[in-house]
Amino acid sequence: MELKGKDNFDHAMSRIYAWYENEMLDRPPVRFNSHNAFLYSRSQDLTNPDWKEFWFDCEMVVDHFIRSIENRRFLAETFPVFWPNLGPSVYAAFYGCSLEFNETTSWSEPCVDSWDDMNKLKLDCENECLKKIEELTRCAIEQCSGRFMVGYTDLHPGLDCVAAWRGSERMCMDLYDDPALIRQLACSATRDFQMVYDRFDAELKAHNQLSVSWLEIPSSGKMHIPSCDFGALISKDQYAEFGLPILRQEVQQMTHNIFHLDGPGVANHLESILSVPELNAIQWVQPPGDGQPIMQWVGLVKRIQAAKKSVVVCLAKEELEQFTEQMDPKGLFLCIAADDENEQKDIIARVEKW
Repeated sequence: MELKGKDNFDHAMSRIYAWYENEMLDRPPVRFNSHNAFLYSRSQDLTNPDWKEFWFDCEMVVDHFIRSIENRRFLAETFPVFWPNLGPSVYAAFYGCSLEFNETTSWSEPCVDSWDDMNKLKLDCENECLKKIEELTRCAIEQCSGRFMVGYTDLHPGLDCVAAWRGSERMCMDLYDDPALIRQLACSATRDFQMVYDRFDAELKAHNQLSVSWLEIPSSGKMHIPSCDFGALISKDQYAEFGLPILRQEVQQMTHNIFHLDGPGVANHLESILSVPELNAIQWVQPPGDGQPIMQWVGLVKRIQAAKKSVVVCLAKEELEQFTEQMDPKGLFLCIAADDENEQKDIIARVEKW
């Protein structure tokens, strides 16, 4: 694939494929840009916007993305990637759950108050959010040739979807008072996942796109980012009973899987997560504030490496030397915030000496 501003595309992909296999070529992969940073700049053009209209305006969304990558060079394993985004609960919305929007994200309004509401939870292929994701995808595909890759949206089936439908607080109570309800909801939240994933994947593959989403780590096969942020609220036994079987099901038909491990609460279940052989990698997300810097999590990262899984880590450029002194580079993927091209080149040179 040839993309404007992206030199050595094939070599970058070779590094990524080695990383998927917990190996390393000449150096670890490095990515510099933030996830969909263009989202946060486009709203500055507006005053008193209708946020739903803002997110649903396909031409504006794609146009702002294109403007955000103009005259940019994408060094190392950084790629120009557009992925259609309506927020983390969009999968739950495909079943009729309402979304509320603000400038940077969306959230769901719980829609299951009782067992009687279970019958309302049916995948609707004419749902406005699903149709809008497809429209965003088509709009981007029409303009992407030679300029950027188009990925698929952020899909959260399983317990995170149940939490969107039921509400996290009530769901925590249900695990003790009515676990049968959670089992039934979890079944509803997973049964259509592969069909939905394949629907988007087929559209992208028909237009010669790689499989990529918000992590911006591509695959020529099927790449998936499973997660369970709700896991931070439950015990190890509850995760083993309710969460782990869903994870095992989610990853079965994928080529590459990168688990999104969002903070120390979810990391309580790391042993169970690492037991899934189909997982290629873990994306470790340390929390802001007291969760910084990365050095306090070196033990956790080494634990993942010891399990023969690759790791995505985010660190500040000021932490690079201290981090590399303590870590084996094999299987690591570094995400570093750096906008200046000369600064990026310097970071690459420092990583090459690792």
